[in-house]
Amino acid sequence: MSTPTVFDETTSATPLTGGTRRAAFALALRARLTTLALPERILPLAIVLAVVAVFAVGLRNEFVQWDDQVNLVENPHFRGLAPRHLAWMLTTTLMGHYIPVTWLSFGLDYVLWGMQPAGYHFTNLVLHAANAVLVYWLARRLLAAARPDTSEMALRAGAAVAALFFAIHPLRAESVAWATERRDVLSALLFLTCVLTYLRAASAESAGRWRLLTVSIVAFALSMLAKSIVMTLPLLLIVLDWYPLRRLSPVPSTWRGPETRRALLEKLPFVAVAVAGAAVSYWAVAHHDYFTPGTKYPLPSRIAMAFYSMVFYVSKTVLPTDLSPLYELPVRVDPSAPEFVLSAVATMLLSVTLVALAARWPAGLAAYAWYAIMLAPVGGLVHAGFQLAHDRYSYLSCLGFAVLVGGGVAWLVGAHASGRLRPPHFRASCAALGVLLTTLAALTWLQVQVWRDSESLWTHAMLVTPECSICHDNYGAAIVNRERKDPSDALIAIGHFLRALALKPDREKPYGGLGLALLQLNRPLDAEAPLRRAVAKFPTETGPLNNLGMALTQQGRFDEAAPFLRRAVALNERNVVARANLGGALAGLGRYDEAITEFRRAAEEQPFAPEPRIGLVLAYRDTGDVVEMRKHLTILRQLHPAAERDIVARHHL
Repeated sequence: MSTPTVFDETTSATPLTGGTRRAAFALALRARLTTLALPERILPLAIVLAVVAVFAVGLRNEFVQWDDQVNLVENPHFRGLAPRHLAWMLTTTLMGHYIPVTWLSFGLDYVLWGMQPAGYHFTNLVLHAANAVLVYWLARRLLAAARPDTSEMALRAGAAVAALFFAIHPLRAESVAWATERRDVLSALLFLTCVLTYLRAASAESAGRWRLLTVSIVAFALSMLAKSIVMTLPLLLIVLDWYPLRRLSPVPSTWRGPETRRALLEKLPFVAVAVAGAAVSYWAVAHHDYFTPGTKYPLPSRIAMAFYSMVFYVSKTVLPTDLSPLYELPVRVDPSAPEFVLSAVATMLLSVTLVALAARWPAGLAAYAWYAIMLAPVGGLVHAGFQLAHDRYSYLSCLGFAVLVGGGVAWLVGAHASGRLRPPHFRASCAALGVLLTTLAALTWLQVQVWRDSESLWTHAMLVTPECSICHDNYGAAIVNRERKDPSDALIAIGHFLRALALKPDREKPYGGLGLALLQLNRPLDAEAPLRRAVAKFPTETGPLNNLGMALTQQGRFDEAAPFLRRAVALNERNVVARANLGGALAGLGRYDEAITEFRRAAEEQPFAPEPRIGLVLAYRDTGDVVEMRKHLTILRQLHPAAERDIVARHHL
């Protein structure tokens, strides 16, 4: 048998031995990898499918006792797109946020899905999948700008891995699986659109540049109106101008040329939007008195918190375990405590190292600068809330790390295609990458299910952070709000409310839950004091007002109960329980016409709710209208047979 031969343009036929045959095959494979062109839609579609596979389990999640109650469950104002709803969206600062674009998306959700949680989670999932695709295109542009000689195959592989690392990382679970965090995924969609359009403008001819910049500025403004955390974008654009766009010199003292001036002047409209948005955001938070007092956490404590944040999200990106909905702010932040000292040392060492390596590895410093700038509004120097950190703050701040991972993959593919990386090493690297992405996907899939309902969320949070006062409070609230109650539920909840108060005696919130639990134990007199304390602290929350009204009603103090219940109804006219309780107080005062009106309005609002029907049955019994009494008793029997049997037995109907 003759030996196979190959021919090229410069040599005659050359016999191939076994070794040279394998070498030729390797060269041909590398050449094929270099020129391989997958259809443009394949990788983005694969990314979307991966995101859906990981997060679809969250479509079964409920609304949770963690802002969902206030923002969605008990909030009638966003439910629709009528002029009155739009007016509310444009003016409200509910919970210290001015986010009209986010409210508009919730209004659309209500039109489409009503109050079905699955619909809201579906919208979050769609937005996150869209963000993953935008990250793919963003990473591809940045990697191409950083290394213009990178092959198309390497660019696509690197961008795809960057998008997956971003999208299926467990730190993303909170932003996607929690309905309230619509503001994260929606703001990010507009933010990424803004940055991608800016990158196009940076390389466009002068005729089209300002048109693209205008689109970018509008997208930035809308992003700010979805969530103001993106306010530092002008600084991020300067970082991108330095690297990888190389429009700016790394030495600011040399920024004098016309090209540099033009690049900086382009930022002025972005700065104007950022300043206006930051001012509105500050006003919204201050309006609700949510800023953390400087007397309790002075400047040294704030600096310590900022250093802690800088290390926290990097460490959770590398090792995403023990994630929690809340890492609670300690009663006192001691800057000399080991965790804060180590964080400060680690941050300074990392900063100095990356600056020293900037000439050889500018991508590292650019990603780190992106991270620090993006985290600045929520890092701790300016602080509002009860958290030392939140997983959701990583959504955009850690984007640079995903691009770095993608850059590493692009280098691996390019090195293999050029023969600088041997096939066994390349295969081992691909296997390790596959294990990494699969592990991240599995951890995220599990973390999404932590958000299934309030009990699963706060059970997990207490396991991760057992000394968290708010976690115990919210778990207790989840227990007392169970639809199917066990006689021991109230006692279990009381234990967690008392634990919450022991951990943070200055917090008033647990008193409301404690009062409700005591009500469920038929101890209205004991419930009154904690409920009055809760109402005094939270005068605009319907829960404490309604529960205090119930406590007074159960004591026969109807005249005292009615004003609190009227306030609860005025705050939320669709609160059926509060309106039914108001009807009960009015009936107790002998004002049956008014009571029946309230019961009927509650029944019209929620025809399947038992409380209004029970109220109507008893009111018509007391007024001697047997026909109406039997009518509503029949309706109650059809809707809630157990409730009908109970009321007949207790009231001898």
